[in-house]
Amino acid sequence: MHSLAHGWTRRLRAAGLLVAALVVLSALPARAGVLQVVPVADNVYALVGPLGQRSADNLANNATFGAVVTEDGVVLIDSGSSARGAAMIEETLQTVTDKPVVTVINTGGQDHRWLGNGYFKAKGAEIIAADAAVRDQTARADEQFFMLTNLIGEDALAGTEAVPAERTFESELELEVGGTKMLIKMAGPAHTPGDTIVWLPKERIAFAGDVVFLDRMLGVLPVSNSAGWIAAFKALEVLDPEIVVPGHGRPAPLSAGIAQTFDVLVNLRSEVGAVLERGGDMTEAAGIDQSAFAELPNFDTLSRRNAQAVFMEMEFE
Repeated sequence: MHSLAHGWTRRLRAAGLLVAALVVLSALPARAGVLQVVPVADNVYALVGPLGQRSADNLANNATFGAVVTEDGVVLIDSGSSARGAAMIEETLQTVTDKPVVTVINTGGQDHRWLGNGYFKAKGAEIIAADAAVRDQTARADEQFFMLTNLIGEDALAGTEAVPAERTFESELELEVGGTKMLIKMAGPAHTPGDTIVWLPKERIAFAGDVVFLDRMLGVLPVSNSAGWIAAFKALEVLDPEIVVPGHGRPAPLSAGIAQTFDVLVNLRSEVGAVLERGGDMTEAAGIDQSAFAELPNFDTLSRRNAQAVFMEMEFE
């Protein structure tokens, strides 16, 4: 099996082989209630994780995942942050269908979008991702394993391998699984360089990945591109979805994404741009007015950090 982050993989292979680890994982008790199943349409579901930090209790599945149940099996949107996190997703899916996961689509390069790939690949699923997402995953695999070890512990990472998609695409891919058609569209760079939208044209549902944050403050990372993120949101808007399944939070109409993601980004770039124009520094940028979004969870933790990240980005544009 192709694997990245070899040093971490050797340390985390508790049984020596991923398949053996899967046997152990299948016997572990479920962590009930971590992922909430939200029906979006017939055979279309969001699996909504907690809005706070990664932890051993949530196995770093602090994100929203998606599932489309087709005649041939389940198309899973994002695979979780670890092998055990992937097993949690699988157990949650079993509450709505007895069909296996046959396809996994990664919507980006963050840990909870792809580090469960190996678990599902070992069970025969095809893994699909944008080229840019795979490059980002490859570049940051060691960093992500280090972070997860600190946040959830090595025991929770047992059996996890960095397994990127083997089927990739540059800009978009038309896919049909079990009679269900979908379009996978590269949208980034945004929150991460390879952010991707999964579009169900018949149902008019968009799995937006981290292009959209709902029910919490978004996070601007060192790898984020705020200008590209705004462009990615506009590409989502062109699809005119009836429902958006975000990368974090509960499904909602596009208008919620405008209020809680697009407007946040536009405000950040406008206010930080004004600081730069008058020759201000990063300390001044951290204090920009973001009060319109103060009711969003994680605002106090992330708002100043977001402004600083956007300042560093715009300083060199």
